[in-house]
Amino acid sequence: MTYIELLSPAKDLECGIAAIDHGADAVYIGAKRFGARAAAGNSIEDIGRLCSYAHQFGAKVYVTVNTIVYDDELEETRMLLSELQQAGADAILVQDMALFDIASASVIHASTQTDNRTAEKVRWLASLGARRVVLARELSAAEIADIHRQVPDVELEAFVHGALCVSYSGLCYASQHCFSRSANRGECAQFCRMKFDLIDADGQVLQHDRYLLSLKDLNQSQQLAKLIEAGVTSLKIEGRLKDINYVKNVTAAYSQLLDRYISQHSDRYARASLGHCTYTFTPNLDKTFNRGYTNYFLNGRQAGIASFDTPKAIGEFVGTVKEIRHNSFTVAGTAAFSNGDGLCFLSHPSAQSPAPTSQELQGFRINRAEGNRLFPLKMPTGLHPGMRLYRNNDQEMERTLAKQSAERKIPVTMSLRATDLGFALTMSLAGADNAKQASVSVNAEHQKAQTPQRENIIRQLTKLGGTIYECKEVDIPADFDYFIPSSLLADLRRKATALAATTFAGKASQPAPHTTKDEPEAPTYALPYLYNVANRLARKFYSDRGVSTAPAFETKEPDGEAVIMQCRHCLRFALGHCVKHGGKAPTWHEPLYLRLGDGRQFRLQFDCKSCQMNVWSVE
Repeated sequence: MTYIELLSPAKDLECGIAAIDHGADAVYIGAKRFGARAAAGNSIEDIGRLCSYAHQFGAKVYVTVNTIVYDDELEETRMLLSELQQAGADAILVQDMALFDIASASVIHASTQTDNRTAEKVRWLASLGARRVVLARELSAAEIADIHRQVPDVELEAFVHGALCVSYSGLCYASQHCFSRSANRGECAQFCRMKFDLIDADGQVLQHDRYLLSLKDLNQSQQLAKLIEAGVTSLKIEGRLKDINYVKNVTAAYSQLLDRYISQHSDRYARASLGHCTYTFTPNLDKTFNRGYTNYFLNGRQAGIASFDTPKAIGEFVGTVKEIRHNSFTVAGTAAFSNGDGLCFLSHPSAQSPAPTSQELQGFRINRAEGNRLFPLKMPTGLHPGMRLYRNNDQEMERTLAKQSAERKIPVTMSLRATDLGFALTMSLAGADNAKQASVSVNAEHQKAQTPQRENIIRQLTKLGGTIYECKEVDIPADFDYFIPSSLLADLRRKATALAATTFAGKASQPAPHTTKDEPEAPTYALPYLYNVANRLARKFYSDRGVSTAPAFETKEPDGEAVIMQCRHCLRFALGHCVKHGGKAPTWHEPLYLRLGDGRQFRLQFDCKSCQMNVWSVE
């Protein structure tokens, strides 16, 4: 049996609990420091509370300690890891190689920040003691399957939903170079969400004021079978900076889809935690923050993965403008609207632009909705009949999610038996093989019942309100004819429930062995700063393996021009000029450059052999 995990993000304790309640098998959360989202740190106390809550359901908590670490932070990192272990964290995600030594008492997951796109890299990380490797987002299903085939014993985690970084993770230095804010230190300034001109070697403007590096959001909701069959066992939702309603909706949507797949393949797969969820709403991924959706490279290179017009949330398509009056308009479509809904549309660019330019996203709020006639607080300019409308804020959905919107229960069976000295109650997981049971007993006199007791016994034993359990069946022998006081039945039920809380969840994972006995040769980079070595332990780590490194980009920017991004997203392909993939031969003269509004330029290098676009800093 292969256990499949749905892994949800947690900005804080509240989001983490919501993720568990809405169907997550595990959550990942940032500690107070050293997480790749510096704005999403949490106290040890809150992480401990989240662990206690999650472990009731056999769910796990992973903590991100996945930034590069400076020399003067090594001792603080060591102390943090010890605190996280005591708090009950099931694993830590790491990027800095120094942590493979100082985190030896913890289960290690190699973060996607360690640039995991080949079987050789995954095998090497596993040899260092990584129990799990988080794969690069850019991989296809075929590439994932090949990694799993070559390295079958390591757990593979893959992103299934959320924002996409345009650069291979861990190899983006654009924010550091331009704004002194390191993505490898959790302070990404979102360089890729900015407007650029695309110019050629002659200074010709090919694209003007467009979001050329801004990708749509990932959505693999219809590709779960392909990922699971390729060897992925942890399906990861991005979003440690997202709000609680995002966590609720997206987690619930994927949990339902995963349940559906597993129910059709129950002989091979099972969920990695206990319980089932009921919801007060219908999950809908279109109603959650998104920039438009893409499968990215899962099915190979394809067009339409970028959002050149806007880096902002567009939301769900709700219809077209039918008729405009002076203070209202009607919508042709089937969507229902509420007062306060947020709508948006893309307006046409200026006809005087020197090259293709972005459409402008304009948003407005509905003050009053009367069926399909909408009254904005202020009529937006540029709105005209036939224009496509999108809803990026659904008030009805927000109101529903603001309340308690899910309940998670573990179904159990109660078995009551008479013993030589009294009675015994066994609580076991419903539908399971009964390997995990909570059995309690009480000494009591056997009194023959004067009237039938079955209904009262069932009523008392199934009073599980206020607990995380629900009784699906009460097993009482047909010849059971004893009178048991309701107070004694209640006492048996409470004791069994308390014991089940520890018995069913089981123990947290034990550390994988850390060994270098059969360690393969370390993967190498042509550019030595790509190893992200920012401290003496990481430097020694590579030196001991015969690898020559340079100081991390964050500690010493390389002299001259440097690669600041490595992208599978390729502008030559996106603009229809990749001859390798059937595009037209370009008429421009290379090299091409990206130019920010302040005049700074960045050279593009098309590495067709690797099917990759590199972005270089320019002196």
